[in-house]
Amino acid sequence: MGKKKEILRHAREYLWILVGSIITAASINIFMVPYKIAPGGVSGIATVIYYLTGGRFTVGVIMLALNVPLFIAGFRFIGKRFIVRTLFGTILLSAIIDGTEPLTSYIVHNYLSENKLETNPDLLLYSLFGGFLMGIGLGLVFRSGATTGGTDLAARIVHHFIPNFTMGQILLFIDTSVIIFAAATFGSITLGLYAITTLFISSKMIDAILEGVNYAKAVFIISDKSQAIAERILKDLDRGVTALKGTGMYTGMDKQVLLCILERGQVPMLKEIVKDMDERAFVILTDIREVLGEGFKTYD
Repeated sequence: MGKKKEILRHAREYLWILVGSIITAASINIFMVPYKIAPGGVSGIATVIYYLTGGRFTVGVIMLALNVPLFIAGFRFIGKRFIVRTLFGTILLSAIIDGTEPLTSYIVHNYLSENKLETNPDLLLYSLFGGFLMGIGLGLVFRSGATTGGTDLAARIVHHFIPNFTMGQILLFIDTSVIIFAAATFGSITLGLYAITTLFISSKMIDAILEGVNYAKAVFIISDKSQAIAERILKDLDRGVTALKGTGMYTGMDKQVLLCILERGQVPMLKEIVKDMDERAFVILTDIREVLGEGFKTYD
């Protein structure tokens, strides 16, 4: 039974890689390549090369060719499981980009082209929606324990030799360099700004897919009437409360710090409870990306 569950889990992960690759390919083919929006990464470099070569090579083929040396260089620094999934994701994305190009090209030319329904294509809208779709697609791939190759592999390799810089800093440098290269090649600062917009939106969507959205609040309450406040929260809000031990460094006195996780809609009622019990209470509210456990999201 355990082996069957393991097989199903792996199958589900590879299915999400497939779905994520399809969504990413759609964003690249429909909203980016036709309008020369190159938001960093290998897809951005491939877009530039595609136009420099007059479309002689497809975007998918160029991306795959750029990833080959990265795989060779990074094989020794990456775990076997990760490299297998990343290889699968990389080849799959390149194949889907080229395989769906006729369909996406039809959509672009018949519905988005400036020669058809729109006299002036709204590149800002395309960059926003393209980044939105790309973020969802890449987020699903990353969540399955894989990547689509490209700058992630490059960043890992660079980080191995220059550990003083974080992965995030290296990725930002690489993507920024690609955007500057694309803007210079196309001779348009505007396209570079659109690419930055796409990169920003996609990064936010990736975070949302991987870490969840801000749908909950964590509250810390410091009060001399913590017991009474906790009882009201348990009774009126039906939420659990945890008492943490704290010490006021100025007074040297020990106090209880209440910790409670709430849904956003319960925050106003919590404030009323604290105000009624102790107007001098110190309350800290913070956003929570994801909550796993009773009363919230279940474990996958």
